[in-house]
Amino acid sequence: MRLTKRGEYALRTMIRLGIAEHQNEGVISVSTLAEQEHLPFKFLEAILFELRTAGYVESVRGKYGGTRLARPMKTIKMGEIVRLIDGKLAPIGCASETEYEKCSCPDETHCGLRMLMIDVRNAIANILDKYTLENVVEVTLRKQEQCTTSRKPAKKKAGSPKHADPADGFLAVLLDQGA
Repeated sequence: MRLTKRGEYALRTMIRLGIAEHQNEGVISVSTLAEQEHLPFKFLEAILFELRTAGYVESVRGKYGGTRLARPMKTIKMGEIVRLIDGKLAPIGCASETEYEKCSCPDETHCGLRMLMIDVRNAIANILDKYTLENVVEVTLRKQEQCTTSRKPAKKKAGSPKHADPADGFLAVLLDQGA
């Protein structure tokens, strides 16, 4: 699975709207959303249209109008949003539950690659379908709070390659209840 820019922007938008709801900010204008999340305005409008059509967000018209969540955060699974925007979670079509495509393998039933990719799909689906928008908003806010209350600046070596540190992952922050 590769999350497209459209999928990434949709998830970032939903998380920002969830934070706004958690902090009682009310509706957020599309221009403010685009500016805060560094997203192209027209692209964001198209994504919001899709999210609105599916019932995840709603628009409020008028001078102080904007967008807000249409459903409680605890009822929105992250996997739902990814599937809505990007479709299948499987890395290859023959491993997909929702958008199966016959592969060119001569023996699909016994294909080791297909079996491996089914496990990859299952792992991705298990995580995305386990956590709700509420969980992600909670972890995001917790991480922001940790960063603002931390007295030690993060140690970074000059010229070191950028990488995804496992300690910065969602599950690491979610499971770090003591910090």
